[in-house]
Amino acid sequence: MTGGRLAAVRGSWRTALRIARREARRSRRRTLLVLVMIALPVLGLSFAAVSYDMSDLNRAERIERQLGGADVALRWDSLTPVKQDAWGESAWPVQGEWVGRTRPATAEEVRALLPEGSRLARARWWMTFSTRVGRHVESIEARAVDLTDPLTRPLARVRDGRPPVRPDEIAVSPSALRRLETRIGDPVRTIDGNTYRVVGVVEYPDNLRDVITLPGVSPEGAAGSDTWLVGLPGPLDPGLVDRLNAQGVQVVARDRLPGRDEFSRGMRVPDADEAGVVGVVGGLGLLEVVLLVGPAFAVSVRRRRRDLALVAVAGGDASHLRRIVLADGVVLGAGGAALGLLLGIGAAFAGRPLVEQYVLGERLGAYRIFPTALLAIAATAVLAGVLAAMAPAWTAARQDVATGLAGRRDASRPRRRWLLIGVALTVAGTALAAFAAGRTSQTGVLAGVALGELGLVFCTPTLVGVLGRAGRLLPLTPRLALRDASRNRSSAAPAISAVMAAVAGSVAIGVYVASDETRSRELWQPGLPPGNVLLAHSGAVPADPPSADVVATRARTVLPDATVTPVAVPGCAGSVREKDDCAAYAVVPPEQRCPYTSSDPVPDSARRDPRCVSPFQEPVDVYLPALVDDGAALAALTGAPADELAAARRTLAAGGVVVTDARRVVDGQVRVEVNYNSGGPPTGRLLPGYALRGGLSVDRLVLSPAAADALGLSAVPLGYLLDTAGSPADRQMEMLTDELYDIGPMSAQVATADPPSDQRPMLLLLAVASGVITLGAAAVATGLAAAEGRRDLSTLAAVGADPRVRRLLSLCQAGVIAVLGSALGIVAGLGSAVVVLAALNQRYAEAWPVQPPYPVTVPGVTLAALVVVPLVAMGGAALFTRSRLPIERRLD
Repeated sequence: MTGGRLAAVRGSWRTALRIARREARRSRRRTLLVLVMIALPVLGLSFAAVSYDMSDLNRAERIERQLGGADVALRWDSLTPVKQDAWGESAWPVQGEWVGRTRPATAEEVRALLPEGSRLARARWWMTFSTRVGRHVESIEARAVDLTDPLTRPLARVRDGRPPVRPDEIAVSPSALRRLETRIGDPVRTIDGNTYRVVGVVEYPDNLRDVITLPGVSPEGAAGSDTWLVGLPGPLDPGLVDRLNAQGVQVVARDRLPGRDEFSRGMRVPDADEAGVVGVVGGLGLLEVVLLVGPAFAVSVRRRRRDLALVAVAGGDASHLRRIVLADGVVLGAGGAALGLLLGIGAAFAGRPLVEQYVLGERLGAYRIFPTALLAIAATAVLAGVLAAMAPAWTAARQDVATGLAGRRDASRPRRRWLLIGVALTVAGTALAAFAAGRTSQTGVLAGVALGELGLVFCTPTLVGVLGRAGRLLPLTPRLALRDASRNRSSAAPAISAVMAAVAGSVAIGVYVASDETRSRELWQPGLPPGNVLLAHSGAVPADPPSADVVATRARTVLPDATVTPVAVPGCAGSVREKDDCAAYAVVPPEQRCPYTSSDPVPDSARRDPRCVSPFQEPVDVYLPALVDDGAALAALTGAPADELAAARRTLAAGGVVVTDARRVVDGQVRVEVNYNSGGPPTGRLLPGYALRGGLSVDRLVLSPAAADALGLSAVPLGYLLDTAGSPADRQMEMLTDELYDIGPMSAQVATADPPSDQRPMLLLLAVASGVITLGAAAVATGLAAAEGRRDLSTLAAVGADPRVRRLLSLCQAGVIAVLGSALGIVAGLGSAVVVLAALNQRYAEAWPVQPPYPVTVPGVTLAALVVVPLVAMGGAALFTRSRLPIERRLD
């Protein structure tokens, strides 16, 4: 481009931008509408970017929170020499594997490694403070820190009272104060019988959740992780760091240590798949904004067609007209970006305490913004404005000058090539989504869906024209609404496309989520009869576990109808091996085994071979290995019929075993083998066996005590089975563990008939999101159509139309946008979901072992909401439209 041509282009753009600024001031309502629609997503993104930047602490802020008032912090966790980075944020062994300390270091041991005159203070982290609040046991994180020491005092802020100094004093965080329902001066009793008095409220910047502060004189044997804060008598000597590293001590310093590697902790770079997903989702969001803003630019071009025609008469060519309209997008995009950035940054600064307390649970760093991200967000907003103005700009450049000077509408129809492009893009997007779904590529699936939606956007103007021609069969008011949408496709089509895109995404995701939930429900296999509870000993098995009667007495205070039975698992007899080093299992006879493995090329006949189809599913919630039982726990374990239970108990009484897989019983006997995890060949023998055919469909092996003894095994207590009348609620399970805590720590697992996840909130959220976009697009398009159609309304008033016609016309105009967009979106969303699910099912059909397919499940809550939303849009349009028809004087 020559210098003269470049100067002409710059001058043309300056003139176009001046015209755009003047037009923005003249059409204030339309300008405000566009600014708001562009500023809202900018506000949300800039709020997130600024909040993230403040939460991403730099190295100085991280080290300040670790060191407090000390010069260095020492962590002595290794018994072997270590190497560390330049700041002490990571350490690794010099040779071999990491060898951890078996006991915490004492103050004397640490002081012996430091120069004379060093000051020392210990901070112990990750302790546990357990107490009762009512009948519930609350376990809270605790820290043992002497907050009266100048070295540790900056680690926390005393908000009320004073720090604890005596062994029987504690301080609590504001959150813990509320959780424990206590006040300063009140006693707090732990579950092990110790009583503490609350003397202060203390806040740690790195944890605003529940924290208990113990005095620095906490018992040496208390579990936790120690950090030693050191005040040196002089500057830090690199030789001291080397000597400490040689003893296995990691050194955190304020300044960079020379001669060591430095590792950056910047923002994590996403991989290609994550970047692709973010890019496609961001592109879909940009498309939605463009479609929502597009009608405003289209109406602006129609209202200014005479001004644009005068520009053409004065010598302006098509490029000048395009620049005038595109300049509107630049000005309004930049204005929306500036407004959104100001509001987003202000909201991030003003909402900082809320983000700290309720989102992150820690104090943020210094006040700062994220310039790179904000610049990218602003550029995207300007791009959205330009893209929204692009189609109206091309329309303005093609308009007939004589028609524009006369103020008449341009009756040109959309070109057929756009329909062909739209169909091609839709077909290509569908094929891409199906291909990517078969290879589980999230980026490919989203790209295919986005491409298909873009194709439907190109097809929408033609569809609106077809419906407009079919409107002659309708009564007057809906016929006028369809005719108006057909004549003003440049504003109606983007609004319909915006609704279609939002609804299609909501329906596609909703169908996939609902189908996945249905498949998960079909695959769900409880490990016990639904409602029954397994109480397992936590930690080491007690030498003298409480009896079933004692457990039953406590359990029936929460579950009155519960029946308690002790359960045990087979373990190695004697003291040669660990108890859990032996595993017993029933062997499937060779003639009943599947001849194929997952690594073999599997012929189609294998999928129909009954030997390769397991009659059982792996339990999902409660896992139980082989058990040792005399038959008392069989009912709670399997839920089998009474006659089968009686026969199984007779087999156990005779020294046999009970299985649930009938293939393992041959001539009334089952071969049971014992596998030694520590090495050695398995051993086994034939034992009398009985197969339970009713009850729970889970593969089980129950050994009688005599059978376990014959196999060289012993019964190791596992816990207790509770046979309940119904399914206990979550609150009942909490109360149960609290009730049993005094007689021994136990974990409780309840078997449920269905998966615990409930996707209804997500489906409702998707429906609400698409509904909001539908209402917004319908409101914008209806308002613009009402402003554009004042002359038509004047004509109706002049010929004596009823005033209610205007209200009914607004209702029908909103219905055209909302109903047509929702219908297209539902069809497109269902089609996308069916294609993706079919591709996934094809992939599962070729997998080995055979995987159950995804059923096509249409979520009722999503479709119900999408049916109701257009009705709400139509009712709102009718409600907020004045009935009085305008009378205007025309100067033709």
